[in-house]
Amino acid sequence: MLVPVEWLEEYVQPGMEPGELAERLALTGTEVDRVHEGASVAGDKLVVGRVTSCEKHPDADRLSVCTVDVGAGEDSTIVCGAPNVAAGQAVAVALPGARLPDGTKIKKSKLRGVASAGMILSERELGLGEDHDGILVLEPAPEPGTALEEALPAPGAVLELAITPNRPDCLGLYGVAREVHAATGAPLADPPWAQDPGQATLDQAPEGIEVVVEAPELCPRFTARVFENVTIGPSPAWLADRLRAAGQRPINNVVDITNYVMLLCGHPLHAFDLDRIAGGRLVVRRGAPGEKLVTLDGEERELDPDICVIADEEGVTSLAGVMGGQRSEVGEGTTRVLLEVAVWDPANINRTAQRLALRSEASARFEKGLSPEGALEALAVGSALICELAGATLLPGTVDVGGPGEPGAPVTLRAERLSGLLGSPVTIERAAEILGSLGFGVELSGDRLEAAVPHFRRRDVTREADLIEEVARVEGFEDLPATLPPNRSGRAGGLTPAQALVRRAEDLLAGRGLREVVGWSFADPAALARFTEGELVRIENPMSEAQSAMRPTVLPSLLDLAALNRSRGAGRIALFESGTVYAPAPAGAPLPADERHELGALLAGPVRPPTWLDSEPQTAGIFTVRALVDDLMGALGAAWEPREGGPAFLQPGRAATVSTAEGDRGWFGEVHPAIVAQWGLEGPVAALAIDLGALAQAAPGPARFEGFASVPPVREDIAAILPATVSAGQLVAAIRQAGGELVDAVEVFDVYSGEQVGEGRVSLAVHVEFRDPERTLTDEEVAPLREKIVAAIETELGGELRG
Repeated sequence: MLVPVEWLEEYVQPGMEPGELAERLALTGTEVDRVHEGASVAGDKLVVGRVTSCEKHPDADRLSVCTVDVGAGEDSTIVCGAPNVAAGQAVAVALPGARLPDGTKIKKSKLRGVASAGMILSERELGLGEDHDGILVLEPAPEPGTALEEALPAPGAVLELAITPNRPDCLGLYGVAREVHAATGAPLADPPWAQDPGQATLDQAPEGIEVVVEAPELCPRFTARVFENVTIGPSPAWLADRLRAAGQRPINNVVDITNYVMLLCGHPLHAFDLDRIAGGRLVVRRGAPGEKLVTLDGEERELDPDICVIADEEGVTSLAGVMGGQRSEVGEGTTRVLLEVAVWDPANINRTAQRLALRSEASARFEKGLSPEGALEALAVGSALICELAGATLLPGTVDVGGPGEPGAPVTLRAERLSGLLGSPVTIERAAEILGSLGFGVELSGDRLEAAVPHFRRRDVTREADLIEEVARVEGFEDLPATLPPNRSGRAGGLTPAQALVRRAEDLLAGRGLREVVGWSFADPAALARFTEGELVRIENPMSEAQSAMRPTVLPSLLDLAALNRSRGAGRIALFESGTVYAPAPAGAPLPADERHELGALLAGPVRPPTWLDSEPQTAGIFTVRALVDDLMGALGAAWEPREGGPAFLQPGRAATVSTAEGDRGWFGEVHPAIVAQWGLEGPVAALAIDLGALAQAAPGPARFEGFASVPPVREDIAAILPATVSAGQLVAAIRQAGGELVDAVEVFDVYSGEQVGEGRVSLAVHVEFRDPERTLTDEEVAPLREKIVAAIETELGGELRG
């Protein structure tokens, strides 16, 4: 937001240089991106000219040949490319020899064969603004030959502010003035809406217009007033200059007043030509499928039911909160005006602006959330200016549908909590002074105060900590001492058990050569649909449709980064991410989403870089991630076993679930080939995910030492040919069941499929260890157990021993 210092000083005079003021504002939380110093238009070659004739260039469609009176006794011929140049205009002219603010020197030239003795200038060429769509037309018109510095006094400094989304009140100049008042102690003038010409008839409706709000959820408040005997013309110089300094282009007095009041109060307004409202009735409703509107920028927009509109008997006249329509715009023939100030649903305005690719100064304010009370404040200022500058008559009555918002509950601030949270002794009296300067109503009572939150801060300040933040930023964060928080427990600080578990898991994967990444928590719902069987958590006001849903697992973001790495030529990909994933909360839950901390990993390509000993390393697959799960669960002290099957986005037969006594805690396997192809990857892509949040909740207590077995095991290798539908997990489970308690460990060490075992068959080889904790087993004791295992493989799994 651009804030001209000259305009700001009408309401507060801090007595500081612009740079010093910018620094003070920045220290209180109002960031100043730049301080623009006013450009000088001094110079004897920069003068006012009057266009006496304007003809099309004989050799160029987009150029005009103008005859310009520059007060020298003889008219000058100047070739101009601006689309808005016309005979009779007073314009800014740079004669040959002039030097513009950007250093450009003007000289005589020929453009397509026509001599041009100078240049007709735009605002940007003069350094007065960013408008370069057309030349600057001077109104009221000075005499030709007048020095430009007399007709256009150099603007003062302009502060360019970066307003945060929680402070829409500072998108109005008076809101910034209030901040300056609090930060510097300089007196603050009365608000511009202190005098309202329509105050006496607020409780009655005006004649000539009826307003119906059919979508109150999208329009909490709609106010309007009717003006007659309106004279449309140019704005006075002071108003036009302020608009230009604030980055706005003057149009006519009524439109300029709406922009001026928006910049001053922070609340957008819209002026309708009342005679162009069919039937004298406006309806606020949702758009209908297929409806269209030509907006003020000349573009035809197609509407839908998620777009809020203002309509009359002939159809839509305005995009609510975004931009008006051409059919009801104020023009030269307008004599009756309906001035509307409303409040619109922030999320809906944001979606509309994004859907239509149409962002405006109005939508930028509405989407941050404006208070209903601010509507009447802006209407009061606009009403006074239209009567003053357009000679209008204000008809009695005010349209007011919806009324003011619900007042917030007062917030208590305790002196003890204030000093405790800041770590610095700030008195409750000083806190009351600061809050009062920021517009809060304050009532002191001993060592505490009650603060009535003003309507323009209702969304932002709701609790005691918020009040303390307001006090701290004005008092000066930079002046607060650096102190350690009090240690009330008496114990040394450190990670919580849950944090330590997460850190241990992350360190293990990093130690195995995987690189940690951080992906987006939100993504395209169309892409995420493959990764959940339930509903997705949707974002109400997404930055775009491609980022409108929260991820149910970290796998999509890992795939995104894997595809990016592969496109950059990476052959071996080994990534992991530790972050939050989301699922819809059950009905009645206090929050709309359940959050879990998930650890995910993705591997593709060789499991290790090639070496001279191993020039073709094994490709990552299900057993690679199975080994990582083994390492992870072992490091976390969680007993687990693989259970056949996994999520639908994994390849059938190449996936498993991580199962513990407390329930399923994750999955591992190879990503389904269709999804691999969707992300533009090739070959097997192996992945895993562990619910670290659930493991942390069920984590065992401190680790206890268990003695080593004092007797050796008996080892047997068993190789079985099984149907391809039988998983390694099923084989392991069958061996443990058949061998009983003496089976101490089972480990798959070889998998083979091919011609030698036949189609639809697979060979699995396992190490089996038998152990009795009290004595050494003999081969004769193990033989019956082996026979039971072989029988289980044949009868339960349909397999046979491999010869």
